[in-house]
Amino acid sequence: MKKDIPAYKGSLRSHALSVPQCIYECSGILIFGRRIKSLVFSTDVAIIKNINTDAVIAVYPFTPQPSIAQSIINISDVPVFVGVGGGITSGERSVRLAAYAEHQGAFGVVVNAPIPPELITSIKGYVDIPVVATIVSSEQDIDERIAAGADILNVSAAQNTPAVVAGIREKYPDFPIIATGGPTEESIRATIAAGANAITYTPPSNGELFAKSMAAYREQYWKK
Repeated sequence: MKKDIPAYKGSLRSHALSVPQCIYECSGILIFGRRIKSLVFSTDVAIIKNINTDAVIAVYPFTPQPSIAQSIINISDVPVFVGVGGGITSGERSVRLAAYAEHQGAFGVVVNAPIPPELITSIKGYVDIPVVATIVSSEQDIDERIAAGADILNVSAAQNTPAVVAGIREKYPDFPIIATGGPTEESIRATIAAGANAITYTPPSNGELFAKSMAAYREQYWKK
């Protein structure tokens, strides 16, 4: 039986971002007693502070910097998964970044697709938070990453994401999978149906959102 959930939005925060409701059809992943179904893919603190996701996945195409991680963790009201490299940034530096991220309060660390499996093992030797391994193709050494100690897989394979998720789920029925949901409810549901436990949502950019506000402000003056 479906229950009506009372809601309060307020006036000043009524225009905050909400993830597509269909995301909550997935099972979620229980981490340290918290059930996580939706993650926002962003490092924009204004977006992070004004969206209703269960967690944040903070990865970006630059060398990971603890000051960026700390800023996001400080501003966020929900758990943060921090990128610690694995591509350009790798080796002992990634291990140190992972250990430091845990001390900062990160809920988990995310490693990039090129990371060698043995480095996952090294990181697991230093941290007690989950290590999330990014998967971009079914051709990756997924078995080796799981054997090396990855706790969660983060599938980000563009339009091939549902197929990659389905392949992993067939071989590993119970392994935790986060996956990008794509731009539509249809693509999100397809990813969940393929076996994803949690969905990463990419929100509109700050610039896109502000452009709408500015257009509305201009229209008010044009009408005068």
